[in-house]
Amino acid sequence: MKGNFRLRRIAPLGIMAVAVLALAACADSYPNTTFTPHSELGRAIDAIWDRLLLLGTIVFVLVEAALLFVVFRYRRRPTDSGKPPQTHGNSVLEIIWTLIPAFILLFIAVPTVRTIFQTQSKAVAGALEIQVIGHQWWWEFRYPEYNIVTANEIYIPTGRTVNFKMTSVDVIHSFWIPQLAGKRDAIANHTNYIWFTPDSSMTAAVWNGFCTEYCGSSHAKMRFRVFTVKPDQFASWVAGQQRPAAIGAAPNAPPPMLLPFKGARDEKPEPMTAPASTPAATLASAGPAYTFPRNQAEFEYAKPHTPVPAGLSFTPGLTGNAARGMQVYSSAACIGCHTITGNPMSMGSAGPNLTHFGSRATIGAGSFPNTPAYLALWIKNARMMKPGILMPTLGKNQYDPQLKQPVTTGGLDDQQIADIVAYLTSLK
Repeated sequence: MKGNFRLRRIAPLGIMAVAVLALAACADSYPNTTFTPHSELGRAIDAIWDRLLLLGTIVFVLVEAALLFVVFRYRRRPTDSGKPPQTHGNSVLEIIWTLIPAFILLFIAVPTVRTIFQTQSKAVAGALEIQVIGHQWWWEFRYPEYNIVTANEIYIPTGRTVNFKMTSVDVIHSFWIPQLAGKRDAIANHTNYIWFTPDSSMTAAVWNGFCTEYCGSSHAKMRFRVFTVKPDQFASWVAGQQRPAAIGAAPNAPPPMLLPFKGARDEKPEPMTAPASTPAATLASAGPAYTFPRNQAEFEYAKPHTPVPAGLSFTPGLTGNAARGMQVYSSAACIGCHTITGNPMSMGSAGPNLTHFGSRATIGAGSFPNTPAYLALWIKNARMMKPGILMPTLGKNQYDPQLKQPVTTGGLDDQQIADIVAYLTSLK
């Protein structure tokens, strides 16, 4: 009776679990699936998975059928008496059931080894090389062919093989873009490689990337975005990235910005407009560089949805000034960790390169959207928004969760932070 009561208690939970799985299977969008590969490497991995699943299913069905046959065919019957006859070996049968698994393993081993050699081979000549450097907890990407350094976002052209050269400056990380290729570890003092060719038939698209090797307290917030674009779009993006950073991407005033959160986690930002007097720095005469449009439907599933920590707020109504923000930034601790090409005061290397920060889609390694609202909170208390990171708490009188004390010396007030936000978001 006790066993039946326990079964009745857990039965609703089992039914609920099955229902949840069934509902999840009804979704029509799987942005992080590996079963719709868009590169030759992804298809090779998908093909070996399909074969192993097919062979495993066949073996399972045959073994279970044989097991059920033996159980029912040779079960004890009421008419049976005494012990069944004892068998002391059958050489032919033993050889058969040894050869069958060996034969099956041969069908598994040959395509598996072939796929391993295919995915571990060297990239073709002329491949685009991207150096991937894992940090706790963000990604650094270098394009040595074009002398470009960026962070947490990759632009790659469709139809051209891309060779990723991976390492780490601290612990082991793992680089994974589910819909494009398999995983590969990024290890300190060791270089790993992975390459693939995005399908040339694809339109411009955005893909989620992850660290899939546990690397510390903010491992789950170590993400990145991959933008597969057409060759002409990639060339335009490269041209823009090769220019020095400048305040303002065009002579016109920047578009309306968003006032950072007032304090409540579910409050929406309110609009504010940057002053028309925001200066525009000298840029090359070339037109605006390509960046993936954030209003496209493909971008929806790549938007981060990390909640703002409770208790973190910002003074409403402030208007930032980019020129003044550049001065504040250049005299603050920021320059010791970040590089901005075009700002001779900013030559640090411990943090992400911020040269064209305003054109990036996210902040905090894919944790939050790159909007003035989130950026102001990030500058004010990044360690509250992303535990364990190297970036110090900069807001005046803000409690630093790592130092276990408030910032009383050298902190920035909300107006200074608003000015820095205006400066960084203008760097296109």
